[in-house]
Amino acid sequence: MRLRPSTSHWGAFSAGLDENGVLRVAPHPADPAPSPLLGNLPSTVTDPTRIAAPAIRRGWLERGPGPDPKRGQEDFVEVGWDKALDLLAAELRRVRAEHGNEAIYGGSYGWASSGRFHHAQSQLHRFLNAFGGFTSSRNTYSNGTSSVLLPHVVGSAADVLRNGSSWPTIVANTELLVAFGGVPEKNVFVTPGGVTRHHTPGFLAQLAERGADVALISPLRNDLPDRLRARWYPIRPATDTALMLALAHTLATENLHDRQFLDRYCTGYPEFERYLLGVDDGMPKDAGWAATLTDIPASDIVDLARRMASHRTFITVTWSLQRIEHGEQPVWAAIALAAMLGQIGLPGGGFGHGYGSMGDTGDIGPDFRVPYLSQGVNPVRQFIPVARIADMLLNPGMAYQYDGAERSYPDIRLVYWSGGNPFHHHQDLNRLRKAFTRPDTVVVHEPFWTATARHADIVLPTTTALEREDFGAGRRDTHLIAMHQVVEPYAQARDDYAILAGLATRLGIGDRFTEGRTPWEWLQHLYGAWRDHLMDKGFAVPSFADFWHAGEYRLPQENPDRTLWADFRADPIANRLATPSGRIEISSKRVASFGYDDCPGHPAWLEPVEWLGGERAASFPLQLIANQPRTRLHGQLDGGAVSQAGKIAGREAVRLHPADAEPRGIADGDLVRIFNDRGACLAGAVLDTNLRRGVAQLPTGAWFDPVGTLCVHGNPNVLTADIPSSRLSQGCTGQHVLVEIERFAGEPPGISVRRPPVISRESEM
Repeated sequence: MRLRPSTSHWGAFSAGLDENGVLRVAPHPADPAPSPLLGNLPSTVTDPTRIAAPAIRRGWLERGPGPDPKRGQEDFVEVGWDKALDLLAAELRRVRAEHGNEAIYGGSYGWASSGRFHHAQSQLHRFLNAFGGFTSSRNTYSNGTSSVLLPHVVGSAADVLRNGSSWPTIVANTELLVAFGGVPEKNVFVTPGGVTRHHTPGFLAQLAERGADVALISPLRNDLPDRLRARWYPIRPATDTALMLALAHTLATENLHDRQFLDRYCTGYPEFERYLLGVDDGMPKDAGWAATLTDIPASDIVDLARRMASHRTFITVTWSLQRIEHGEQPVWAAIALAAMLGQIGLPGGGFGHGYGSMGDTGDIGPDFRVPYLSQGVNPVRQFIPVARIADMLLNPGMAYQYDGAERSYPDIRLVYWSGGNPFHHHQDLNRLRKAFTRPDTVVVHEPFWTATARHADIVLPTTTALEREDFGAGRRDTHLIAMHQVVEPYAQARDDYAILAGLATRLGIGDRFTEGRTPWEWLQHLYGAWRDHLMDKGFAVPSFADFWHAGEYRLPQENPDRTLWADFRADPIANRLATPSGRIEISSKRVASFGYDDCPGHPAWLEPVEWLGGERAASFPLQLIANQPRTRLHGQLDGGAVSQAGKIAGREAVRLHPADAEPRGIADGDLVRIFNDRGACLAGAVLDTNLRRGVAQLPTGAWFDPVGTLCVHGNPNVLTADIPSSRLSQGCTGQHVLVEIERFAGEPPGISVRRPPVISRESEM
């Protein structure tokens, strides 16, 4: 059996078919901690939900384009490729002629393949730009709130999210790691674009061996590896900002803050201190005040603040904390707290964001741009924040606020999606289903019959990464990997490039899209231009032929020791931040000028709706945490062996404390119904003392399988609220939701997502 090299978002590997046609996968030999998610890959060859041929929703085929409440409910008709592309080309022409390019929404938000040429978003956006442009999206569901906030506070989101302090500097210098949201090891196996060497598990082990103190601040004990010596503070969800403010209050009132650092490197601290002391509102944000909100004793809060002031302390905030209502506040408050300690820019001290949220955060691989396909320039300036898609579709023309500006939603007539699954990412899926009935046409490229494909009008089957040739590397990856074709394309599946080239030819823009190149010629061209650029800088880079034969190229390495804002600390004048003041803005006059009551000009405690201390908890008394799954990447390869092994009777597993299960008559392994006033889902109960009472945990990513408003498979986004973090960022708030849970009695509805929808052939009509 010949194994061929490839890579994925969860790791580089080699794969091949054995004598029985079974896909065998081996991790990269240089990977010190291969991801268990590689075990999901064999399902890509035999998954029963693969899309075999172009398919058109029957209602669209018979009645033509237009809003349709039956979208997502009707069967599909398989047609030939020529007919599918002819119909789609005609519809693109119609929408452009009648409504303009602004009426086309090029979704393509998602992970798709790790390959850099066959990157679905780049392919689709390149095509749509050649066609005259499209309404686009900005930011991500993962960290969209922080991406908008951080430039106001520290001048750059990229510096924090991509160039934070490296793990070696933390391991060597940090005495106290204060981890808001922990450092969830399950997430560090994933990096967009691919990862060859998973370093983070090893660094966490070194931190444990060194005996560094860790304060785990999370309602979930397993948000930190067991081997780390940690004190667990089982905080009430959504109250991290209150705890940070109380820690800051203790520093201020006990004169433990670094006034020289605040004066030289920051602006706006006096306004923030007035808020901490309650000068204007009469409410000091002290430890006693925070204890009633967080359920952490006041004495523990004061003790932690003193320990932070007397040790080299690194404060990290996971991305999960900003995926809630007012998600800007914990990030901003943590930066203010780190500034008060005066350790920003010192090795092992300061602030970090996303450690344990993604594998590249703090990693030691090079910050290196690899070959990529240009998307061109979008002539349409219209865009939406990515998490506002349902608002856009349901409310064309409606005004909304975003980052200090008033904008309005366009009237979208055609949604074109490739390489993503909004029925995984988005919140309140019953509302999203309604939103998807509004456009004239929905087009989806997909290898599998996901919920998004089932809610489309035109479904075009695409190849997986194993069925084509490409190259891939992720952020701070150590290698560029040659992604060899391992298996033949499934049925009639084509790659996105071939599909879009066929469309482009029909629309008279074929040469502009393809530039006359085949995929293989594109790979050689992109690699060659990249190689020439590196060789001009003195790097030795193999020819494309040698690279392809070897299967990889080891990227030039960088100094692994990296401290965020070290240059700024060394000289804040020469290395001023890109904020209005050039310094860290603990209070921001610009943000304050926007007048947003849901995001004022400095960090503040703002009570959310979905939390255990609010009125809504009287009806729905459990806080559900909808975090990232341990058994897959988002919803990808949910049918894979690792993902399926984590389910209970084929449904997603929900963890809850035995003390919450007992009065509800729920035993370990029971089928339960999780519900609120938005919807409900079924899940299998797992009783676990490693989470605080009043909290349940259900990972995202189970393929949405609706029966009415009930998801029978266990997708938590049937429960979550489709509301923004604030008017500043319009970010995703899907991390927390209030629910009730009950034991399910009777015969449950069957699971349908593991088989295709009803399909007929055109000859059978």
